[in-house]
Amino acid sequence: MTDNKTLSLFTHLLDFPSPPGVEDLIADEVQAQVSKIGFHPERDGAGNITVAVDGKNSSLGRSVFAAHMDELAMVVQGIDDSGDLRATRLGGLYPAKLGEGPVDILGGVSTVKGIFSFGSMHRRDAEKFEYTWESARIITGLSQQELRERGVLIGTTAVPSREMRGPVIMGPESDPLVASWTFDDRIGVVTLLLLLETIKSRKIVPNRPTTFAFTVHEEGGCHGAKNVARRLEPEVFIAVDGCPMPPGTSIAMDGRPGVWCKDSHIQFDRRLIDDLCSAAEKAGTELQRVVYDSAASDASAVYAAGFADRVATVGHVRENSHGYEVARLSVFDNLLSTLTEFLIGWDG
Repeated sequence: MTDNKTLSLFTHLLDFPSPPGVEDLIADEVQAQVSKIGFHPERDGAGNITVAVDGKNSSLGRSVFAAHMDELAMVVQGIDDSGDLRATRLGGLYPAKLGEGPVDILGGVSTVKGIFSFGSMHRRDAEKFEYTWESARIITGLSQQELRERGVLIGTTAVPSREMRGPVIMGPESDPLVASWTFDDRIGVVTLLLLLETIKSRKIVPNRPTTFAFTVHEEGGCHGAKNVARRLEPEVFIAVDGCPMPPGTSIAMDGRPGVWCKDSHIQFDRRLIDDLCSAAEKAGTELQRVVYDSAASDASAVYAAGFADRVATVGHVRENSHGYEVARLSVFDNLLSTLTEFLIGWDG
C-alpha cells in the first residue's frame, strides 16, 4: 500500500507524537511538508500553522479549512516511590481503549519507555476488576531520581509507543480496511496537506480567500482553532476530522465520508452541508449525514465562541473511535476528492 499517498503520509506522521500542548514534533514536520509543496506556512504563538491561499474574489469572506495536530494522550499525575507513574487522560481517552502495552513518556530531556499496566489478574476479584485510571500504573523500571534526570515530572505527557500504532491493513485487497491507533486527527492533517498539493499541481484558485489551518489542542478545549478564527475572522470554518460510529447512528464504513449535522454544541449550517454534499456528488461519492449527542469539533467550538458565521465538520467514517480505529481505505480518497471539488466550484 506504499503507493497510496494518504496511507503513506499518514504512516510517516505516526512517527511524531503529539499530545495536546506538546505538538512541536508534528508541527515541525507539517511545516516542512507545507514548505516542500511550495507554500509559505506561518506559525503563531499558540503553535498553529496557517497557509493562506488567494481567492478569485477578494471581496468574499475568508474560508478556513482546519485539522488538529494533537492526539489523545495521558498526563503524569503522580510518581510513586517505586518509580511507577500514575496518569490521567488528556482528551477523551479511557483506560479500556489502551489495554496494556508500551507507552512513550515524553520527558523534557529524553523519551522514556514504560508499560501501561493494571497489575496481576491472579486475584480473587479479577472478574469484577474495574479498568480505571486509579487502578492503572505505568511501570518505568527507573527510580524517581532517574526519572527526574530524564525530565519526567508531574504534568509530563505520554502516548502509546510507535510499535503499537500501526497501521494494520485487512480485508479485501480491492478496498481494504485500515486500522491504527487513532486516525484522530492525523488523517485530517494528511487530507489538508494533499489538498494543498492538489491546489499547487492543478493550479486551482478558490473563489474565496482560503486559509488552511493545522491547529493545536483540539482535545479538551479546541484552543488552537478558536485562536485562529478569532484572529482571521472567517465567514466559513470547516473542520476536517472524523465521523465516529456510536450506537444508534446509521452511517456505514463503506467508503463514503460523513458530514456532521449536529453535535453536542451546535446545529451546523444547512446550506454549507448541502454544498458539501453537492461537491461529493460531483466527485463521484456521497456524504453520509450524521447527528451526534456526545461529540464536538474545532468547527462547533469556533461557532459557539462566535468566531465564524457558518461552520461545518466533514471527514472519514471510523469505527472504534478514540481507540484502535478502523476505516475503509477508499474513504480517504473520497474525502480528498470531495474537498477538491468543493474548492473548485463553491461560490456560496
